[in-house]
Amino acid sequence: MGLITGSASVTRCIATSRPDSLDFDEYSFEEILPGSTVRERVGFLPFEPGAQYQIGQHRWAFRVRIDTLKPDTTAVQEYLKELIRAEKEATGTPYVHPRKKRSLKQLAEEELLLKATPRSRVIECCLDDHTVWIGTTSKTHIGTVMGQLYQMGVVSEFSTPWMNEGKDGPPSEIIDVSEPWQSVLGCRFLRLLLEDSEVAIEPESGAVRLATRDARITLAGAVMTDLLRFVERGAEILGAKMATADATFRFDALNYRLGSLRVETEGHEHWEEILDERLEKIAAVHDLLDQKFAALRPRMEK
Repeated sequence: MGLITGSASVTRCIATSRPDSLDFDEYSFEEILPGSTVRERVGFLPFEPGAQYQIGQHRWAFRVRIDTLKPDTTAVQEYLKELIRAEKEATGTPYVHPRKKRSLKQLAEEELLLKATPRSRVIECCLDDHTVWIGTTSKTHIGTVMGQLYQMGVVSEFSTPWMNEGKDGPPSEIIDVSEPWQSVLGCRFLRLLLEDSEVAIEPESGAVRLATRDARITLAGAVMTDLLRFVERGAEILGAKMATADATFRFDALNYRLGSLRVETEGHEHWEEILDERLEKIAAVHDLLDQKFAALRPRMEK
C-alpha cells in the first residue's frame, strides 16, 4: 500500500511552519552495515533513484525508509537453550541462575544480530504546500515521518475538523479518548452519515467496528440491520467500510483517517503523473468528508 500503488492508507497532516527550501539529502537514508551495533536507521529517499524531491512549486515527494535490526525470536530461544546446556556442562550444576540466563540471552541476541538482515519499511509521502500526505495510518510510523520532517524545520500536526476548530468534543461514557488528536465527534459524524446518500456505509460486503458499554463488536457482510439495532441502543461507531460514487475506503472515525482507499486512475507512464492523479482523488474524498462534517457539526453535540 502507498500513495502511488495499490490501495492507500493515508493520514493527512498540516504543516504549521516550514522553510521555503528543504534539504532532504542532508537527512538521506544510510543502510545499516553488516556487523554494526546500530539497531535502527531512518532517512529520506526520493520516489525513484536519482529523482528530484521537489516536483513543483512548494511541492515535494519523498519516501521515508525505516530499517530495524532485530534477531529472530525463535532463533534467540533456540540458541539460548544451547548456551544454557553448555553452561550446565561447564559448571557441573543442573541449575542456571536467572541473572546468568539474562546474560546468556543478551549474548545470544548480540551474536545473532551479527547475522541478521534489517527489516525495511518504506513510507510514501508528499508535502503539498502546507498539507502533508503520509502513506500510512500507523501511529508509530506517522510519528517517525513527522520527526524526520521536523529535522528540516517542518513543524506538522494532525489535521482533523475538530482540531481545526480548536474545541474539545463532547464527553462519552463509552469511548475512552486516549490521544490528543482523537475525538468522539468522529464517531458522532459517522453515525449521522447513516442518513447520507453520497457517503454510505457499505451495506452488503461491509465491515463495521462498534463500541458499547460492555464490549467492542465487529460486524461483517450485510451489516445494516445489526448496525442500526446497536446504534439505537446507544453504541458508538468506531470505524466502517465506506463508499462514495468514486471510491471505497475504511474510515477510522476516532482518528479521522482513511485506510484501504481504492481509487481508479488513468494509465500513466511517469510516477509523478500517477501521484498527481491519485493525490487529487484522495484529497477529493477528504474534502467531501470535511464538507459533510461541517454541515452535520451542529447536530453532533446532541
